[in-house]
Formats: sequence, structure tokens, C-alpha cells
Amino acid sequence: MQVNEYSTLGRSGLRVSPLCLGTMTFGTEWGWGAEESVSRALFERYIEQGGNFIDTADGYTGGKSEEMVGKFIADRALRDRVVLATKFTFNAEPGNPNAGGNGRKNIYRALHGSLRRLKTDYIDLYWLHAWDTITPVEEVVSTLNDLVREGKIRHYGFSDTPAWYVARAYTLAEKEGKDRLIALQLEYSLVERNIEREHIPAAQELGLGICPWSPLASGFLTGKYKRQGNDGKGDGRLEKTRESQNPTLLRFNQKNWEILDVLLQISSQIGRPAAQVALNWVATQPGVTSTILGASKLNQLEDNLRSIEFSIPAELRQRLEQASAPESTHPYVFFERFIQGMIHGAKVQGWSPRRVLPAEQPAQHEEAEGAEKIA
Repeated sequence: MQVNEYSTLGRSGLRVSPLCLGTMTFGTEWGWGAEESVSRALFERYIEQGGNFIDTADGYTGGKSEEMVGKFIADRALRDRVVLATKFTFNAEPGNPNAGGNGRKNIYRALHGSLRRLKTDYIDLYWLHAWDTITPVEEVVSTLNDLVREGKIRHYGFSDTPAWYVARAYTLAEKEGKDRLIALQLEYSLVERNIEREHIPAAQELGLGICPWSPLASGFLTGKYKRQGNDGKGDGRLEKTRESQNPTLLRFNQKNWEILDVLLQISSQIGRPAAQVALNWVATQPGVTSTILGASKLNQLEDNLRSIEFSIPAELRQRLEQASAPESTHPYVFFERFIQGMIHGAKVQGWSPRRVLPAEQPAQHEEAEGAEKIA
């Protein structure tokens, strides 16, 4: 697989690269990331390699990421070539409850701001950034459908939302003849596999593309952090954000160090950097369409772009699977082979994110529904 081999995203005609350029590192306003000249070099290199999928958000580096992305696209006259994705949800004005969340008022406010910063009149893929727990799903679907009809966005997707909420939104849109979401953006890596319980099966059932974020677990899976007890030290984002208490940055624990040990062993066996192996594992998982890369240095991006040029041998992949497998919990134990045998009175395949889809349904990559590969 190469960066310039495109697949359709979910049940849509939108063609995207298997690796997406994430731009949360564009700007140094958060105390880490890349200044504009380096960000431009990252953007240029990605485009030169045939990548066409750019991901940003209205809140990344205080809006600077969107401004840079808009400038880089305009300078190269690339608007019709790139698939431009941005997000809404997070509050832009503390003290103003309507300047955040997923209500109609804030979605329109956020979109107009993003269009201005990105120097464009439409967004290819507009992501709901996170479930706000408050806004009725009917309002979200209705608003995003209206934006599609108005020509301000082409498609929409959900990031960081419960699987039940995704299914309800999709079903409501389907029932009411509205535009349906086409993709999910979710955290997925060797140290965070919980989306395999419900999100991946839901995406396969509904024909949604999956775009994983943080496939390297904020740099933990590169091997650059050195263990000190259960803690770790090293030059990178996890070190610079240690005090934030953001749960997505709390990587230093016994289980994760054990997973990293196995990853480093396999990396050495196949002669590939640990980061490439970890990225390859995510990018080739069932249901995954385009994996989001984040980099603050050109050599990091160069290495990451080579992560899909090889295959992990089956026996080594199995070692990664076993080392990183999520704990079996209720009620998922009832969907697994042992209890399914009790239900059916015979050996059955049982529940799994790798389940085989009905034969009459098209496949995304090899496992997920609704995509077409475009060489």
C-alpha cells in the first residue's frame, strides 16, 4: 500500500489517502509543535508523496493550525485536490455557553470561523469533535444536513462519541431521508483498543469509514520514552504535557510498558522502527480507512509515510494482538466463543471486530463495508 492509493470514505464517493496529515502540531501556541516554516515543509512533503487528506480543527493551537492550512492550500492552489477536514465542539469563548457544544447556534458560529481561517467557502468533511452529552441528536443531524444542503460542507462525521449515539444519528438520518454521517474519528492504537468492542462493529454494519487518531499514543509507541518504574522520561509531548491530566496523555503504566516491550522486540526482528510497526498495525486493522499522522519534524513524517510499505508477518502480528488485547468485560464476554457455544449448542465464530460481513455487502479495504479502492 502507498500513500497515493486512495479509498472511498465510508459509503461516499470521497476518495482519501490511507494516511491523513493531522495538523494539531501546526503551531507552537501549546508549548509543543512546529513553527510555520516547519509546518509548511510537513504539508509540502505530504502532498509531494501523493497524500490528499488534511485534518485540522477550529481549536488546534488557538486557530493557528487552520490559518496555516488555509494559507498552504491557497499558496499552491490545491483546494480542489485536497480533502479538507476540520472540527467543531470545543468552546471558543469562556463564559459563553453557546460558544461551544454541538447545538445549532454553535455549529454555525464555529463553521463560519473555520471557513474564514481556512480561506475557503466549503469544508469537505466536517467532524463533530466530541459528544457534548446535552444536545439532542435530532438537532445535530438536522443542522449538519442543512449545512450539506447549503453547500457549506460536503460530508460530516463524528469523533469521540458513544457507539449508541452514532447508531442513533445514522438511523434517524436514514429514516428521515437526511444526509448521513460517513465516518468516525476515534483514538486507536496498540495501547488503546477499546473501539473494537462496539465502534468498529457499528462502523462495519453502517458502512462508516474509521479514521484513527493518536496511533502512536502521543509518541509513547515510538520507544523514545525510557521507563523509570512505571513512570517515563523523554523529550516529547508526553513530557511537556505531564501536568495536564488529560486522560489521553496518561500513557505510563505497567500494561503499556509491557506492550511497548513486545513492539520493540518485533521492531528489531523485522528491521523497522517501532513507530512504523505501530502505525502499520493500526492502518491495516479491520474497518480502518485513513490513519491520522501527527509530526512536528520532517524526519518524523518521512518515517511515518513509509509505515504502510510493508506487511507485518502473521505470527508477529499475533504477538502484538495478544500483548495488547483489551480485557474481556461484561457484557462482551457473552458475545465470545465460549458462551456462544452454550447458546448455539455448537462451535460458532462468535463476536469479533474481525467478523465477516454478509457476502452481498461490498468491503472497505478487505473487511469493512462501503469503500472502493482507487489506485
